[in-house]
Amino acid sequence: MTKAEIVDIIHETLGISKKDIYNVVDAVFTTIKEDILNKNSVKISGFGSFEVKTRGRRIGRNPKTGEEKVIEARTVVSFKPSRILKEEVNA
Repeated sequence: MTKAEIVDIIHETLGISKKDIYNVVDAVFTTIKEDILNKNSVKISGFGSFEVKTRGRRIGRNPKTGEEKVIEARTVVSFKPSRILKEEVNA
């Protein structure tokens, strides 16, 4: 689903102008992005949480050649769905 599709669905549901909806949706995503960039977790009740984690340096292997290679430490964003979302997906 794209941002434009989200805007269309909200427009059809609420009847608010697409421009206003786009501004709100964009502001929500910008706020989430800024918190993640500041290494803060973002928790959305009933949906899930985004967390910034650091993966340590490790040795990886090329599956085709078997050659070992060092994979440097890096920062990643992980998503953990809420219990409610998990239950709805598995229903």
